[in-house]
Amino acid sequence: MLVPQPGTPATGPDLHAANGRLQKLGVPIVVRPRHVYRSGDVALLIVDWVIDGTGRDGQAVHVQGTATDIARRGPDGRWRYVIDNPFGTRAQQLPPQDTEEPAF
Repeated sequence: MLVPQPGTPATGPDLHAANGRLQKLGVPIVVRPRHVYRSGDVALLIVDWVIDGTGRDGQAVHVQGTATDIARRGPDGRWRYVIDNPFGTRAQQLPPQDTEEPAF
């Protein structure tokens, strides 16, 4: 699963299309792991990242975020993303809530 924007998970063909849009930029990504929490063959990754440079079309590109990702180690020993949430710390825009206090 890839979450190309907050609150919008993509799987299957949508995942490949969203990932393809990032790759088409033609600008390398620089990552700085902030935290890695591992339990057996599953890990939670908190990673600061930035894509900064000139795209294939000659336009300036600057995208950055802090990802919250889940990875799993396969039988071959390689780690693979299960959930890639590049804007993991960015809040989803929610509709305004009522200001009345809930009744408990």
